[in-house]
Amino acid sequence: MSQSIDFYFDYGSPTSYLAYKQMPGLIHRTGATVNYHPILLGGVFQQTSNQSPMDIPAKREWMVKDMEFFAERYGVPFEVNPYFPINTLVLMRGAIFAQEEGILERYSDAIFHAMWGKPLNMADPAVIGDVLRAADLDVKRIVAATQDARIKDKLKTDTQAAIDRGLFGAPTVFVGPKMFFGQDRIRYVEELLAEA
Repeated sequence: MSQSIDFYFDYGSPTSYLAYKQMPGLIHRTGATVNYHPILLGGVFQQTSNQSPMDIPAKREWMVKDMEFFAERYGVPFEVNPYFPINTLVLMRGAIFAQEEGILERYSDAIFHAMWGKPLNMADPAVIGDVLRAADLDVKRIVAATQDARIKDKLKTDTQAAIDRGLFGAPTVFVGPKMFFGQDRIRYVEELLAEA
């Protein structure tokens, strides 16, 4: 029987990017279904009194090297975005719309790559438009959706639901009630799926 996991992410999180890049392999090896949950990490931090490890100078220096280490192990491109931190509110609203339209994977591939694969200024609407166009996505519809009250409310509701579930950062994966935090825990998610 195919199992499913819940994957919570924000494009502004470089470790969410590294976890996201592991999902295709996990799906291939386990047959699991991944339920993607776009959330607003800034909202999570605010409500859980957490903060980005990139805001702590000593931790940031270590973390950058650690992410480079893992990116090399996974064989994925990775660069620290020189425009970081980037407010991802619009990008995450776009993800909510993309999910409803059945194009979340294509949207996420494009946005994550532009954030951490080959970094661009994803706070600039013109740059976002170029990235979406290059991925053959409908820029006008996506941009319009990010201003739709229903989409705005859904992102808020989904973020609150994640917090209520115990989430305090991203990436976070749930296998049933068991929570795994961090991109380096995906291997243990896979082990749990294999055991089942």
